[in-house]
Amino acid sequence: MSSFTMLEVTRPTPHVVQVFLNRPDVRNAFNETLIAELRDAFTGFASDTTLRAVVLGGYGKTFCAGADLTWMRAMADYTWEENRADAQGLADMLWAIYACPLPVIGRIHGDCFGGGVGLAAVCDILVAADVAGFCLSEARVGLLPATISPYVVRALGEQASRRFFVTAERFGAVQAQSLGFVHAVCAVDELDAKVGEIVTSIVANSPAAVRACKELVQDVAHRPIDPALRDMTARRIADIRASEQGREGVQAFLQKRKPSWVQGG
Repeated sequence: MSSFTMLEVTRPTPHVVQVFLNRPDVRNAFNETLIAELRDAFTGFASDTTLRAVVLGGYGKTFCAGADLTWMRAMADYTWEENRADAQGLADMLWAIYACPLPVIGRIHGDCFGGGVGLAAVCDILVAADVAGFCLSEARVGLLPATISPYVVRALGEQASRRFFVTAERFGAVQAQSLGFVHAVCAVDELDAKVGEIVTSIVANSPAAVRACKELVQDVAHRPIDPALRDMTARRIADIRASEQGREGVQAFLQKRKPSWVQGG
């Protein structure tokens, strides 16, 4: 489907795209090329109105091990300005995924370390294998998870972040689920089925409503419930009720038939 060199991008159905990190020999670690390819891929998905969901996964034993060692060796000689530009590339990639209007389902089949936790954190839904482990390992090598922190703190929670940022401890998929970071945990051989269930649920819904719901969560989270927020939410429900898909969905429900996006899906 694409000319990416470090990603495999496929479209198993007309409405779903799968993006797999394809650097198994280095545990799907980040370098400049992989970061740029992820950014470009998700920027492209944002403008594709036929898509309804994205599945993000990886090949090999590890989901993502964070920074590539070769890349880290090169960065050791960077000036402050070069480090700043390099970090901005990672920031732009994470934002492209977080801001993508489509739901992004993270398929975490194996370990997820350092920047890989940031990649998981920008997904909307995480399904992890019971053998997967997570580790914010930056402090162990004298660094900090700065660029990924806005997303990790939101997804993992402030209290858990206070602990794992400073201890660099490994925590498992079940603990990640108990903290609300991971949504579902299953055996590795059940991972695709579980992801498939979630994708099926999403695709059954109004494409416009799904995009609006994702945006709504991001816009409402952590905001005070003040007059401005109450006005904004009232306007948004009015907008979607008056929209083509809003009217079609309500009519289909009242007439006990499938809506057009299911019939024509």
